[in-house]
Amino acid sequence: MKYVHFAALLAALSIAVPAAAANVARAARPTQGSVPAVAENKAAEAKPAEASPVEANSRSAEVKPAEEKSSDAKALTAKPGEAKPADPPPAGKKGAKPSAQGPASAAATIAPAPAPEPEKPLTRAEAIKRANAFFNASPVMTADFVQIGGDGKRSEGRLHVQRAGRVRFEYAQPATMEVVADGAQVAVRDRKLNTQDLYFITQTPLKFLMKDKIDLEKDVTLEDVKIDDSGVTIALEDKATFGGTSHVRLIFDPKTFKLKQWQVKDPQGYETLISVFNIDQAKVPDPTLFKINK
Repeated sequence: MKYVHFAALLAALSIAVPAAAANVARAARPTQGSVPAVAENKAAEAKPAEASPVEANSRSAEVKPAEEKSSDAKALTAKPGEAKPADPPPAGKKGAKPSAQGPASAAATIAPAPAPEPEKPLTRAEAIKRANAFFNASPVMTADFVQIGGDGKRSEGRLHVQRAGRVRFEYAQPATMEVVADGAQVAVRDRKLNTQDLYFITQTPLKFLMKDKIDLEKDVTLEDVKIDDSGVTIALEDKATFGGTSHVRLIFDPKTFKLKQWQVKDPQGYETLISVFNIDQAKVPDPTLFKINK
C-alpha cells in the first residue's frame, strides 16, 4: 500500500440580540380725590390767599388719602414680584395648562433601558456538547471542500456523507483521485491510473464520525479543547488507524458551531487540512454515490 494514497485517505475521511402659574400684577384703581366746596363769601373773595388754619387743615386731610392710595398703586405697579399670585383657572376651563408629571412618572420616562447581559464564555463541556449536536443533527451532509496536502498541493471538490459509514469525496479536475466508503470498506481510486486500493473503515481516522450517534467523550480520546474568537478547536487522538496513531483537530465556527475545518496528522507526520463550506444537512445523497466496484 502506498503511503501517499493512505495519507490522502486519512485526510479525506477525517470529517464529518409643576407648571407654575404666571404672577399677575394687580393694577390698583386710582381713587378720585374729592375737592371740598368752599362757600363763596365776601371775606374769602377779598382775601383768597389767607386761608384759615382750620380750613387749611381740612384741605390737607382730604388730599392725603388720595395721595397715599396713588403711592400704593405705584408700588404695586413698580414691583410685580411682590404682587399676590392670581388664582389658578378652574379645571376644565379652556386655556388651563395641564399639571406637570410627578417625579415617579418623569423618572420612568427618562430611565435608560437595562444593558443586555454579556454572553457567558463557552466551557469545555458545552463545546463538546455542541460538537456532538452538530454531527447528530442529521445523518446526511453535502458540502464543498478545499484540501491542502502535506506537500502544499491544493485540490477541491464535493463531499457527500450518509451515516452510517457512507462517504464520497469527488475531487474536481485536475485531481484524479476519488474516495468512496460504502459502510464497510473504503476505496481510494485514481482515475488516471485506473487503480483502486481498499481499506477497512476501522483502519481510518475518525471512523466514529460514521456511527449512527456520535459521542466524542466516549468514542475517542480527547486531547484538548481550545476556545477563542477564531474558532473552537477539539483535538482528538486515534490509535487504531493503519500504520499507527493519528491526531485530528476539528475546528468549528464559534457562533454557529458548524464544522469549518479538520486537520489530520498521520502516523508518518504528514498533515492535511480540509476546509468545508456550503454545508447542507437536509439533502439526501443518491445511494449510488457510495457504491464500490470490486
